[in-house]
Amino acid sequence: MGDEHPSLITDLNDLAGVYSKQERYEQADSLYLQALELLKKLLGDEHPSVVTSLNDLGLFYSEQGRYEQAEPLFLEALELRKKLLGEEHLSVATSLNNLALFYSEQERYEKAEPLYLQALELLKKLLGDEHSYVVISLNNLAELYLKQGRYDEAESLFLEALELKKKMLGNDNPDVAQSLNKLAELYSEQGRHEEAKALYLQALRISRQKLQVNHPKTITLPENLQKLGDNPKPWFLKKSAFILYFFLFLIIILTSRFLPE
Repeated sequence: MGDEHPSLITDLNDLAGVYSKQERYEQADSLYLQALELLKKLLGDEHPSVVTSLNDLGLFYSEQGRYEQAEPLFLEALELRKKLLGEEHLSVATSLNNLALFYSEQERYEKAEPLYLQALELLKKLLGDEHSYVVISLNNLAELYLKQGRYDEAESLFLEALELKKKMLGNDNPDVAQSLNKLAELYSEQGRHEEAKALYLQALRISRQKLQVNHPKTITLPENLQKLGDNPKPWFLKKSAFILYFFLFLIIILTSRFLPE
């Protein structure tokens, strides 16, 4: 088929993915770059497949912590999508969200926030206020505010996401439990333990009704409750520890009286 056949691009990317999983990053890097170069040669620099390849390579670098190499690729992919699809396209909102997440993971919050806001505004415009993608976007922005200790702003967004989920999915959906859990984490971090406990209990009830007992989400919720002190150590363990320390203290005092001077 020759060295410049479109099917070769798929083979290069697939093999690069295998090498990446095996942590053979140098070989994977070389193959990803070959695939991108071949795509541009066959399809031109401004093609949707080139955008996908840029994003894949950016993710590959980002996962290795090679942020300086990943950033220009994500930015190039975003600009290409805008040029190819227009400023108001769902794929552009996805790129904005992914770039914001990229910055957030590096704690570059000042760069992440405007991108999350743009993505949220665009998603609402394209899909309406009541859509699962809008809920995800609200939660992403709330998480960003939570990381910065901007609790009031985070709470407002978590509550909006929770109400949307209840409206779209019903009150007893596992996704609603997930939102209750997230809001409880926020309250717990603020020291609002009683409010957090009530939400954790709601989330636990829903999860136990709708999910299996050994489901990860069902297991995590009791752990969260325990962190709040919902399951303190039994009184007899506390009393036993006190008695033990008391007798150790007595032994030290009595022993010291018989030591030679």
